[in-house]
Amino acid sequence: MLEIAKKGSEIDSAVDLIKDPYVFEFLDLPSAEKVLESELEERFIQNLEMFLLELGKGFAFVGRQYKITLANRHFYIDLVFYHRILKCFVLIDVKRGEIEHTDIGQMNMYLNYFAKEENTEGDNPPIGIVLGVYKDRILVEYATANITNQLFVSKYQLYLPDEKQLQAELERLLSDE
Repeated sequence: MLEIAKKGSEIDSAVDLIKDPYVFEFLDLPSAEKVLESELEERFIQNLEMFLLELGKGFAFVGRQYKITLANRHFYIDLVFYHRILKCFVLIDVKRGEIEHTDIGQMNMYLNYFAKEENTEGDNPPIGIVLGVYKDRILVEYATANITNQLFVSKYQLYLPDEKQLQAELERLLSDE
């Protein structure tokens, strides 16, 4: 623990980047469900420094609503970053509610596009993160099975849980064992 405190966490792979859940208290929102996804993205951009700190070290902002065109159809990736340590793009799709299997499929398409069209020599395969308030573990397991891209599904919350919520979660975890 002391070693990590002194030099920070090591980032050797995509898994080292991922948190579950992310905590976005700096957005100062009452509830994610009552806010449009575009408003969430706007708050992330307005608070970019805090958002980058929550993501972790090594992230560089590339763009918001990054437009890609496939078969004469336009798609927009919510947030695009480049990770300077892992030398790869990191694509983030933000959902204000539950993550659906279609969100995972869409992110997989974005990752395939970036690997083929956006990566340059020396870039590693892109990483995709789908962020939502809720995720069903079983749905995520089946939706991500056999996907070879580095695609992760994480929850986010707007506030750290209070003592009562922590106690209930601890009791739930202990009863599951």
